[in-house]
Amino acid sequence: MEPREKIEQLRQLIRRHEYLYYIKNQPEISDYEFDRLMNELQELEKKYPEYLSPDSPTQRVGGYADTTFSTVKHITPTLSLDNSYSLEELYNWYKKIERMAAKDPGDFVIEPKIDGLTAVLQYENGILTRGATRGDGITGEDVTPNIRTIKSIPLKLVGQPIPEFLEIRGEVYIDRKDFLELNQKLAAQNEATFANPRNAAAGSLRQKNSKITAERPLKFLAHSAGKIEPATVTTQWDFLQFCQRLGIPIPQDCSRAKNFAEVIDFCKKFAERKDKLPYEIDGLVVKVNSFQNQQELGYTSKSPRWAIAYKFSTNRAITRVNNIRIQVGRTGIITPVADLQPIELSGVTISRATLHNFDEIKRLDVRLGDTVEIERAGEVIPKVIRVIKEKRTGKEKNFRRPEKCPVCGGKISKEKEEEVFWRCINPFCPAQIERSLVHFASRPAMDIEGLGSQVVKQLLEKKLVRNFNDIYRLTKSDLLTLELFAEKKAENLLAAIEKSKQQPLHRLLYGLGIRHVGEHLALILARHYRSLPKLLNASKEELSRIGEIGPIVAESVFRFFRQENVKKIIAELEKSGLNFNEPIEESVGKKLSGKKFVFTGELKTLTRSQASARVQALGGEVSESVSKKTDYVVVGDNPGSKYRKAQSLNVPILTEKEFLQMLEEKGEK
Repeated sequence: MEPREKIEQLRQLIRRHEYLYYIKNQPEISDYEFDRLMNELQELEKKYPEYLSPDSPTQRVGGYADTTFSTVKHITPTLSLDNSYSLEELYNWYKKIERMAAKDPGDFVIEPKIDGLTAVLQYENGILTRGATRGDGITGEDVTPNIRTIKSIPLKLVGQPIPEFLEIRGEVYIDRKDFLELNQKLAAQNEATFANPRNAAAGSLRQKNSKITAERPLKFLAHSAGKIEPATVTTQWDFLQFCQRLGIPIPQDCSRAKNFAEVIDFCKKFAERKDKLPYEIDGLVVKVNSFQNQQELGYTSKSPRWAIAYKFSTNRAITRVNNIRIQVGRTGIITPVADLQPIELSGVTISRATLHNFDEIKRLDVRLGDTVEIERAGEVIPKVIRVIKEKRTGKEKNFRRPEKCPVCGGKISKEKEEEVFWRCINPFCPAQIERSLVHFASRPAMDIEGLGSQVVKQLLEKKLVRNFNDIYRLTKSDLLTLELFAEKKAENLLAAIEKSKQQPLHRLLYGLGIRHVGEHLALILARHYRSLPKLLNASKEELSRIGEIGPIVAESVFRFFRQENVKKIIAELEKSGLNFNEPIEESVGKKLSGKKFVFTGELKTLTRSQASARVQALGGEVSESVSKKTDYVVVGDNPGSKYRKAQSLNVPILTEKEFLQMLEEKGEK
């Protein structure tokens, strides 16, 4: 077989297996076999570069960082939808279009309103040529390299007939389970987590480095047509089936209603099961089915008259924004929080709601004094979901992003332009110091019992501590000046501080709060270098060659230890007698020696760190990702993509009960 024929044969085979895995959820081969096919194709394309094409499956992996997104004009405007917040409002919309229509508007299509980021895709003769964000509806940002990394988006359409030109719109989103795993991974790396799946999807799609986008679990679902040439479909329902035939995924639970009574009935029933969907939705979209009827009803300047969003009102309330204040986190991230007129919601009095970041304030156009709708959907702190602009009096005031940190007055900035988070870059900011000290003393770090947030706050107020090494200078007389401290309590805390000096190196590394370095990577670094002085002398190149570290973590570790204030703190900790070494684990003879475990989902009887510690105590290893080298995947409640990957690789899967039984059988004391 000629090389060109072999390359095309491999591409078709890989596309078929991508379709079965990502669209149909019916894989026929293991990940190992799929990787083997992909590797074979990559080698052939490398050997014969003249046959490389942009629609090849090998082009999904992501490229290098770009500095700007170019602006592109959509072929057809991508308008927003009008909203309804009750069945009565929904019915009023129906009566309105009924009066406007020259004839009966006909049947309707109802679709879940995915809470993601709208993307507009273009295909020419079946090949994906462009992917853009919605932007202002007329123009958007060209994010084609990032769109290519989303595995549920076909780079080449399948099925027949292939349209000469196709513009479709849909939502880029992240599944609930994948979102939880992504945040767990970010938290383990001491990185900022996302407030919700929508923010995660938006932030991931707009990354300037498509390699980062490729690492995020993004998916795509089509929901509407822009332009189709030749025009072969005449209804919304036919369009959805058309997409499926071409290999483009559509939302599950779409429905067709013969009349509006069926629309109302569907909306009532769907509200009861919306939380069982794999993705988050913020309502339903009701559309007139016939394209001809849609054209006759037409558009306003902002939205189509033939479609409307029906928003669910569960766990929502209307209140007033009294103020917007700023919180500064341990890593310096600045978060705006709305102070609200107190209101009862789900049996709880709510007086504040998160605004996530300054981009979200701009997107929602939240002003001081605004009447807003808030939602509490399982979060500890509710969120503002919309501003009720018709209730504005003209007395509302625009919110201005602070130019300086509100706590220390230091400079704030973004590390990268595409980031949504602003940070205080002053390492001695009191807000950061307080949270950093609490983190340093926490159980997974130095485990200083009795040194919690309230004690740390008092120590800072009395200027008894300013950084980590000050903890080891505390005396009994210092502690007796604190509230609720008697001699016994002071002695117990001093004993806990003294005991912490013997903690192994990996706990110290985690406690220092190095960005991107969570418990797992701290252990990897400690076991690789065995002593802090060796780690301090490591180059970026050397660090990046360590398994699971990579260039981003390597850069973070390298920069952290070259800060002058960090060097001084390390020197003082050494004077205080802290252990800077990692013990050599004698894994020979241990029952789990050489076994690699991965955890996914929420465990009921122990935390993830406790489970990891028990595996490591028996000589086993814990990894963040599933591969063919993984021996066991332990599955808790609501597992994510690691569970599916384990199934495809035929990696043994353990329930929490089976995992605990294994520990017991292996002789854990």
